[in-house]
Amino acid sequence: MVKTILVALDCSTTSEQVIEALDALYIPSHSKIILAHVLPSSDHEGDSHPEQPHPSPSLRYQQVEEQLQAYQAQVSGSFMEIVNGDPAEEIIRLANIYNADLIVIGTRGLQGVTRVIERSVSDQVVAEATCSVFVVKSQKFSI
Repeated sequence: MVKTILVALDCSTTSEQVIEALDALYIPSHSKIILAHVLPSSDHEGDSHPEQPHPSPSLRYQQVEEQLQAYQAQVSGSFMEIVNGDPAEEIIRLANIYNADLIVIGTRGLQGVTRVIERSVSDQVVAEATCSVFVVKSQKFSI
């Protein structure tokens, strides 16, 4: 029986798909659902562009908090965790702290050399987690 679920979200379109995937799971009403986001430390800013300005840490935290609150409105009985650090390490740490029975995480669908170079967070979590991991594959839309 699944008592505690850690849902790892990065506030991207993949996160929307992870939240939608929760609807496909049978989750008992007494289960604890933790919506988690890891703010990367400055040396792990993989998604930043050098030519674009960086938001201040407090502004970034506020943006993440607002997005998680929107997800929280969609997932009844859930609560939020926002932490700093290496995403894979922190997801696993939170899962251990909360004794999670399941981690739900998205994947960006990286392939080949890109997947190796950019270190897939979902691959690391699957490899190192002590509980089950449900990976939601990103749906790429084309026009």
